[in-house]
Amino acid sequence: MIRIRPYKVTDVDTILSWCQDEKTFYQWTAGILGNYPITQNEFHFVESLMPFTAFDETGIIGFFTLRNPNKSLDELRFGFVIVNPQNRGKGYGKTMLRLGLKFAFQLYGAKKVSLGVFENNLSAYYCYKSLGFCDVVLDTTEKYYILGEEWKCKELILENR
Repeated sequence: MIRIRPYKVTDVDTILSWCQDEKTFYQWTAGILGNYPITQNEFHFVESLMPFTAFDETGIIGFFTLRNPNKSLDELRFGFVIVNPQNRGKGYGKTMLRLGLKFAFQLYGAKKVSLGVFENNLSAYYCYKSLGFCDVVLDTTEKYYILGEEWKCKELILENR
């Protein structure tokens, strides 16, 4: 059974070990945490957010953060979502995020949850869509220049019904 708990500093080595290449790292962080590979010290930034670790009987299987992007308490935003590569494609990410949504809507009282995902990260995009997230049409698309390429970020939102 997958559960979530507040992130512990002792989780850092396991979480950082999941990014074995630059593309995966930048899809996960957009470079916000620093340049590949980041250090434990740089990763401590997530402690200023609401970081969660997902686990099951085998150990740590995922990680994500929630943050409040506005002064209003109506919205929370997922960030730094990652699942152990050995568990990808098995529904672990979806289950982990369902638990995060339960926290956001039922415990925190948010009216909506948002996130951004790069267009080149289709598996994550389809995971979010399967949870009910909808594309947001914006006047301008957020763009990042990573590894010599332009990466476009899709904005998604899920409203509490």
